[in-house]
Amino acid sequence: QVQLVESGGGLVQAGGSLKLSCAASGSIFSINGMGWYRQAPGKQRELVANINGGRTDYADSVKGRFTISRDNAKNTVYLQMNSLKPEDTAVYYCHADDPYRDYWGQGTQVTVSS
Repeated sequence: QVQLVESGGGLVQAGGSLKLSCAASGSIFSINGMGWYRQAPGKQRELVANINGGRTDYADSVKGRFTISRDNAKNTVYLQMNSLKPEDTAVYYCHADDPYRDYWGQGTQVTVSS
């Protein structure tokens, strides 16, 4: 089992920045990839960014603005979000997977005001 705990969400004006953190605990040795998804009201949950080994992937809508990183010593994945837009408003979920299943954090709200 893996537990994920997010932090760092909040309210920010358009053009501002936020940094999300996700700390993993439990059977962390089995984790493959980690990443961030988001879900806006009335919309499906979508992938924002993922990191697995040395590879990172981003949604087209956040490329050049968001950066995902992972500190293996701290078992933590980060999402640095710059140049935020109102359309980035959503609940952001941390995600991890191992050979058997997916794991999700509880979510953290990010609200970008115009």
